[in-house]
Amino acid sequence: MNYKEKVEDFLSQKVIAVAGVSRNPKQHIGNPVYQKFKSAGYRTYQVNPLADEIAGDKCYPNLKSIPEKVNAVFIGTAPKVSMDVVRECAELGINKVWFHRTFGPGNYSDEVIKFCKEKNIEIISAGCPMMHITPDPFHKCFRFVLKVAGKLK
Repeated sequence: MNYKEKVEDFLSQKVIAVAGVSRNPKQHIGNPVYQKFKSAGYRTYQVNPLADEIAGDKCYPNLKSIPEKVNAVFIGTAPKVSMDVVRECAELGINKVWFHRTFGPGNYSDEVIKFCKEKNIEIISAGCPMMHITPDPFHKCFRFVLKVAGKLK
């Protein structure tokens, strides 16, 4: 599948977990992505092992503790934590993950990408859902720039 098809497939899922929300929301992408999914009507769960609640919503320590089957996971964790998240996805049969990446190296490693391919986990390793779910002008512009730069593949 190409990038556009992967995004459409990911966004067609009904239950999405966001791994990597932070107790300090101004410094982390997971929080606004979680809010974007939530406001768009997705059944969304936030994952952070160090918090019981963030911004008034329950927070789960891991994917296994979420009370229903998750269809897809947005991963906004630090790169060193991404492997733990994708291992848990593989254990739970979650085969759609989206790694946040705009400019720079992203929040994953070559090892994580290799693991996902070995486990048939479909990955999006560029962009951000906020560029696709009713994007604001800033995110529309970001999507355009990344597309022109050839980063959305």
